[in-house]
Amino acid sequence: MATDLEESILVALRRITRAIDLHSRYLANTFGLTGPQLVCLRVLGRRGSLTPSEIASEVSLSQATVTGIVDRLASRQLVTRTRSDTDRRLVTIAITDAGLALLADAPSALQEKLAQRLAALPEAEQEGIRVTLERIVRMMDGSDIDADPVLSVDSSNPSEIAEPVDEGQRPIR
Repeated sequence: MATDLEESILVALRRITRAIDLHSRYLANTFGLTGPQLVCLRVLGRRGSLTPSEIASEVSLSQATVTGIVDRLASRQLVTRTRSDTDRRLVTIAITDAGLALLADAPSALQEKLAQRLAALPEAEQEGIRVTLERIVRMMDGSDIDADPVLSVDSSNPSEIAEPVDEGQRPIR
């Protein structure tokens, strides 16, 4: 049986996962976007035309992941692909007016808010949080899990999606 302290730690972890899940669902239901798609759109809105590898580098995602994201954004006409006239292998991605309009209404990505708030903390406190979170990851046998620095629910594997909840935020079983 968990002590009160252990239980409060588990509750805090559950709140973190629920905050990520709820934000991901909000983005999906309201804007039809995932967190990583929103992050890529924001980069394109801020930086202009970029190659997929430049986007991948900017958002710390793999190029394969970015290619899939661009495919989905292009199918919704939120971005365009343009092949270079001089080097047909070179493709640049640019945000469309529809993409800019969506960005104007979309909220900040969850990790952007968190990063701003973490940046306001003293470096020693940031380091303490990092060390503690890495210890928790090890305790949960998650050290070998590949993860990008984008806070979202990975919908590519349906078995990993959080259980549905009702309006009162209770699990539907």
